[in-house]
Amino acid sequence: MRKIFATLISASAFVLQAQHADQPETEPMHTNKLAGETSPYLLQHAHNPVNWYPWGEEAFAEARRRNVPIFLSIGYSTCYWCHVMERESFEDEATGQVMNDLYVCIKVDREERPDIDDIYMAATQALTGSGGWPMSVWLEPESLKPFYAGTYFPPEPRHNMPAFKDLLRGISEAWNDERKPDILAQANTLAEAVEKQLADRDAPVVVGEDQIMSAVSQLLQIFDQQWGGFGGAPKFPQPTYIEFLLAVRGSADEQTLQAIDQAVRKTLDMMMIGGIRDHVGGGFHRYSVDNEWTVPHFEKMLYDQGQLLSVYAKAAAVYNDDEYLRTAVEIADYVLSEMTDESGMFYSAQDAEVDGKEGLNYLWLESEINKVLDEDDAKFTLDVYSVSEGVNFRDPHHPDEPDRNVLRMSERPEQIAARLGLSMDEFHTRLDAINGRLKAERNTRKQPGLDDKVLTAWNGIMIHGFATLGSVTGDERYTNAAARAADAIYSAMHDDSGTLLRASRNGKAKTSAFFEDYAWLASGMIELHRATNDDKWLGLAEDLARSADATFGDPATGGFFDTAAEQSDLFVRGQSIYDGAIPSATSVFLNVLVDLVLLGDSDEFSERTVRGLVATSGAIYRSPVGHINSVTALYRGMSGGLPLEDGFAKAGARDPDTKTAQPAEFQAVEVFADAERVSLEAGEIETFRVKLQIADGYHIVAADAGPDADGLLEPLRVSIVGGTGVEAFADYPAGESYRTEGVDGEILVYTGEVEFDIVLESKGERSGRPIVTISFQACSDTECLQPQTVELDVAIDLAG
Repeated sequence: MRKIFATLISASAFVLQAQHADQPETEPMHTNKLAGETSPYLLQHAHNPVNWYPWGEEAFAEARRRNVPIFLSIGYSTCYWCHVMERESFEDEATGQVMNDLYVCIKVDREERPDIDDIYMAATQALTGSGGWPMSVWLEPESLKPFYAGTYFPPEPRHNMPAFKDLLRGISEAWNDERKPDILAQANTLAEAVEKQLADRDAPVVVGEDQIMSAVSQLLQIFDQQWGGFGGAPKFPQPTYIEFLLAVRGSADEQTLQAIDQAVRKTLDMMMIGGIRDHVGGGFHRYSVDNEWTVPHFEKMLYDQGQLLSVYAKAAAVYNDDEYLRTAVEIADYVLSEMTDESGMFYSAQDAEVDGKEGLNYLWLESEINKVLDEDDAKFTLDVYSVSEGVNFRDPHHPDEPDRNVLRMSERPEQIAARLGLSMDEFHTRLDAINGRLKAERNTRKQPGLDDKVLTAWNGIMIHGFATLGSVTGDERYTNAAARAADAIYSAMHDDSGTLLRASRNGKAKTSAFFEDYAWLASGMIELHRATNDDKWLGLAEDLARSADATFGDPATGGFFDTAAEQSDLFVRGQSIYDGAIPSATSVFLNVLVDLVLLGDSDEFSERTVRGLVATSGAIYRSPVGHINSVTALYRGMSGGLPLEDGFAKAGARDPDTKTAQPAEFQAVEVFADAERVSLEAGEIETFRVKLQIADGYHIVAADAGPDADGLLEPLRVSIVGGTGVEAFADYPAGESYRTEGVDGEILVYTGEVEFDIVLESKGERSGRPIVTISFQACSDTECLQPQTVELDVAIDLAG
């Protein structure tokens, strides 16, 4: 797909001198069509010299009228590299002029429109092998299909990336010359790949205890026994993994139970004492850039606070751990103090940077601590928060800045208190007072930006968290906070027809809710019912479940779409079931349905729950950890006695232990890697080798299948899914000629054993848990199997 543009970047470039002018604070030089939006991210770009449009028919019509491509930029308000690209390119007069002359430019807030983000992220990953934000995508204006994509592009050539202006000109030249038919063909090919990824479902497979135990085994295998967490740096909290392990521990044998508890407790302990936790202000940052949980990416996301609040509250109850409970309470108090509007609804995020510098508000010099506190308290603080051990933060983007400290503990508070000869009450009383003074000092600094939009799904996550804490503590403050937010959502987040809405800011709600909004809000209502025993909340959850199924349910498969059927601005209606930083809407809704079956007095939701689990069974079988929250629903459904056997039988689900005369898709090709773990330093590359063993009588389509195979079959591809910050490249071998009826000419294929190198490069903003996948389509002389994607069991540790 990339070959069409091999010559674009070499297009002759000319330099435009940027026009610099002082902008009066009260009268910006430029105002574009984003000025009427409510999203803080879109408003950040409202005065760029770029003539940005919001996503919508006005922009599409203008691109069609001018017969120019659409340049689509997707990001979010707390995205560091989004800010960088804005400063370097979108605020630059010369770049803005090129963009305006050659394209219609559209900005999208991925948090307001996750549906758009999912589609074009799939395209970016299919085209480049990786993805991230800011996402930069070029669209054909008639169908809105993508034909070229990437993420961050620098203003000048750098690290094998073209200069952004050169790329803009090169793509425009190709659009306007004899290469345009190739561009349109690539748009169709790329759109087909996106449709297969987002809309295709695995055929049902009988799943059960084996897949549940496989998920447990895989999580324990990737558990970091030294530092906690699952996998290597960058380390994300991954509360969904912990929720699953807490759910299944009651059914585990003694040896497995001990292993589960070690993984859960070590992970919760290391996050609790690490720099990923804001010890002074409460709450958790997005992720840790190192294995030790010391230096975080400093943005704070509401969905992290809600999920971690639930996990720490549940773990406090399971393990009778006062420090877990204290951590949960601090999360809740932070959200109430800094992330809650006057009505009780919750804001979305706090930024990572201040004045373009990562984490500046949260970092400390030793001299600053000595200035705020008296000598004894300063000595105590330097010890407790490991400052006396030396600095631990150096800003790679601002080398002239002095080295500073992220505050973190080196051991659990009980151990520190014992070492200092203090009781736990004495320790926490003293530390709470010190934290109060440090927070007061921190409040005098310039504060990180606040994304004060309200998202229904994320509020559902937070309502669930507050209700869980209320149940564990019996403290009505937290139950009341959950109920107040729920009442506010129901008051503010519906249109005149009663339709649930997605986003709101400053009292203006808009955009019909997506499947995840219904799923998470229903989850919050169920937890409120558990906390209060008030049937009002259970009734609302049931109503949401009925509406969600009617709007997003897929009668053909029993699964669920992410968007409503009537959306006309999307070229594919996706069914995303992979669990990322936020579990998929399908997995959340499956757990909601299980809850409704277990809590309700009727069988109304039983059959729908079974059909949903059966529809997801193929994905569970293929990758239990990648769909871990659906595995949780499967476990809970089995434990609750749901008639899954009947459901599998009705769907004709394949028994994974049954051998058929005709080789099944997964039997045609076996994939092996010569590495179990790859460590990637920032900006470095690593290589490992894979071998594909192709069954006798079968072949797979080569990576370059030749011109005669264009669009007919799925070629061999290596990609990255589940995260960003890594790009994958493959040294594909040449295929051998294959001819068959119905195709004029030859197709290039692989047979027998195929070996090649995969090169991984650490590049771009890191998020999620990147997984290397290999996609292929196996055929015999008489049939072609469905395209298959295999996740390689190669852990990627991102360091530096």
